Amino acid sequence: MTDPVRDWHRLADTAVLLDGFHALKHALRFGAEVPVAVAVDRRAALALADELAPDVRDTLDALLTEVERDAYAALVPRPHPTAVAALAVRPSRAAGLAALARTSRSAPVVVLDQPRNLGNAGAVIRLAAGFGVTGVVTTGTLDPWHPTVVRGGAGLHFATTVERLTVAELPEGPLFALDPEGEDIRGLKLPDDAVLAFGSERSGLSAELRERTDHLVALPMRPQVSSYNLATSVAMTLYHWSATGGAPA
Repeated sequence: MTDPVRDWHRLADTAVLLDGFHALKHALRFGAEVPVAVAVDRRAALALADELAPDVRDTLDALLTEVERDAYAALVPRPHPTAVAALAVRPSRAAGLAALARTSRSAPVVVLDQPRNLGNAGAVIRLAAGFGVTGVVTTGTLDPWHPTVVRGGAGLHFATTVERLTVAELPEGPLFALDPEGEDIRGLKLPDDAVLAFGSERSGLSAELRERTDHLVALPMRPQVSSYNLATSVAMTLYHWSATGGAPA
């Protein structure tokens, strides 16, 4: 019988932390390879699966090992209310780049240009996965696979492609960048192969990305309101794309 704590320490430096039941559930649904998973109360975790995720219940039954609460708390930076955690194998960068480069695309690529907030990045990945986008790309220094981003994304990194690239490496396709000075989005139809770019929470679009942009697009906003939250802006834009003919059935 393997020791899950020993396995955890052996794998932790290179694996993706799945923090909580819902992150593990989503990762399994979308094909993540999960070599180790622990729970403080295995029975309670499987009861959650019976209620919320019967499709992965048998997989969880085979994966989950019960550990003491102190052992669990020592494995994660911040204990989750469900007291479930797992490690998953990070998808290969080569596969991610191939998915982003593939044409023709049936759904946009979302670009977060030099984002700063880890939680916002995770929220964007979560909603982008829900819309079935081709991928989410970040530029700049933020690691889109940081544990806090994965926690915010509820494990849905495995439902899309998530990579960090330079502006020069962005996928092909018409680049629509969100900017208050752009054309009102309500008069546009965003193509399925669009690259949709959103500036950082603090400073907006970088000069490098702005130079590459084909179309500046603005979201409707009441005068004297300065901005929307990043994830809200992405949600509004993807909803507009879906409402004008995009999005999976």
